[in-house]
Amino acid sequence: MTESILIGITSVIFFGVGAQWVGWKFKLPAILLLLLSGLLAGPILGLVKPDELMGNLLTPFINVSVAIILFEGGLSLKFSELKNVGGVIGNLVSIGALLTWVLTSVSAYMLFGFGWELAVLLGAILIVTGPTVIVPLLRQVRPSGQVGSILKWEGIVIDPIGAMIAVLVYEVILTSGFSEATNLAFMSIFKTILFGSVLGLAGAGILYGLLKKHLLPDFLQNPVSLMIVILIFTISDIFQHESGLWATTLMGVVLANQKSAKIHHIIEFKENIRLLLLSALFILLAARIELTNLVGNLNLNMLLFLGILIFVIRPAAVYLSTVFSPLSWKEKLFLCWMAPRGVVAASISSIFAISLMQNGYPEATQLISIVFITIVSTVAIYGLTAPWVARKLGVAKPVPRGFLIIGAHNWAIDLAKEIEKHDVKVLIADSNWQNISNAKSHKLDTYYGNVLSEFALDHLNLDGIGKLISVTPNDEVNALTAIRFAELFGRSRVYQLSPNAKKKSADKEDGIIQAGRILFQKDANFEYLSLQYQDGKVIKSTQLTDSFTFQNFKETHGNEAIPLFLISNDSSIQPFTTDNPPVPQPGNILISLTKPDADTNRKPEKTTQEKLEMD
Repeated sequence: MTESILIGITSVIFFGVGAQWVGWKFKLPAILLLLLSGLLAGPILGLVKPDELMGNLLTPFINVSVAIILFEGGLSLKFSELKNVGGVIGNLVSIGALLTWVLTSVSAYMLFGFGWELAVLLGAILIVTGPTVIVPLLRQVRPSGQVGSILKWEGIVIDPIGAMIAVLVYEVILTSGFSEATNLAFMSIFKTILFGSVLGLAGAGILYGLLKKHLLPDFLQNPVSLMIVILIFTISDIFQHESGLWATTLMGVVLANQKSAKIHHIIEFKENIRLLLLSALFILLAARIELTNLVGNLNLNMLLFLGILIFVIRPAAVYLSTVFSPLSWKEKLFLCWMAPRGVVAASISSIFAISLMQNGYPEATQLISIVFITIVSTVAIYGLTAPWVARKLGVAKPVPRGFLIIGAHNWAIDLAKEIEKHDVKVLIADSNWQNISNAKSHKLDTYYGNVLSEFALDHLNLDGIGKLISVTPNDEVNALTAIRFAELFGRSRVYQLSPNAKKKSADKEDGIIQAGRILFQKDANFEYLSLQYQDGKVIKSTQLTDSFTFQNFKETHGNEAIPLFLISNDSSIQPFTTDNPPVPQPGNILISLTKPDADTNRKPEKTTQEKLEMD
């Protein structure tokens, strides 16, 4: 028994995190891979048996996990995003949700042979999209303008609303009498809004006070914030079922929009927790599916239902919600093509189906399979096609190939100019006005100010920028800048110069001087590169060919030239680093620091000894 539990836990972690990695590596929707991995680990291989693995803990674990995910989602919602699209978001989670509920219920009634009770319940369950599927897809698609904010707000806010409506319908189904059901409905809505709002605001106030007054040491801030989220969710859910989701969402939104208490580290911690919980949730929920029920519901009616959901109901909801909005027709069309269903729909259907079967609704067994097929289908369809649709409609940001260069001294300016020659965006920043003026005179995009300041990220125009290069003469600034922007670009995309030799020797145990990936080569610190530049070296590009390879380049220049960047055949650009440098191939373009008169395209002549050997 102990071994089977251990195998189950290990399988959940292995398949969950593995699916996330594979999705990132091959640019595939991670949610789709999680669902398929759950089917593989559960009903196919039998490694994960959720009900045996977790027993009565399964439902509470799902509920608490969703609450934490919604709190993390709430932390990403800024009121400033509502300035122009607040009305659209409000319409989507009210008018759009109501229309989706009604049309989905009618479709389910006509196609699946349900009574009105189960049809209306299925319609309520499928209202939700949710941050568990929307946020990962938005990161993959990178929509431009206001579309991303609309979808993010809709996905996060609609979850507690959809859950509340689904619970309301479920309770009404089990209640006899129209008058009693009506009273129950009004009271449930009132109590959900009341308890969720009061406790959500209270939780945000408590955590704000603890952070603002520095009553928590750094090592306890994340655990205590997690504790408060779970506590608020539990108390709210005790007073009114499913009101806890609204409480935790509101708590996150309130904390995200206050400016006094610092919550950056909490956001980073919650993102890591969200990734683990999301992976476990989808594996566990997919592993509960019975393949016979799943296959039994894959029929023409199911395909017709999906077609109506995707091509009729979602577009109708979007266009009715945006009829008087300033959105362009392309933005509206993209909103129509982004409504995947997520973990809340799966968890609610799983919880309700068992109870309904016990209360005389045997057809409720179909709920889980129908919802699961809907989740897999919508995630697959939207996830695999949304990037292409966004590009065709012109609402997707280009892949961020550009560089933010920190330090606007002479050789950094020349480096920026050389990179720009290859159609790569560059933004160069410095706190020295003379350096910035010099960069401006070379027609470079610049930012004057300290990039480590609180408001720098709000003023930096990072559209098209995906990597950081910190090349200032100050090792600490280089390292701190790498730490700051690692949260935005990722640790693998922040680079800094090798620390100066004396500083490296004095502080070899201090990791702060090496926070980013080291550029170029180990001895290429600021002093060394500046001396090379003063000696007359220049930054120039070299076309590598079959007759003049990178090996020929090295033979020509020896150690005198320093490779800096490599532009591959697909126009991607990578800096040379001490760890995992790019491998030059024929057709690539090499940017290097070399002598100005060096003929970098001429293959070196053979030495006398080589000629004699040929003879």
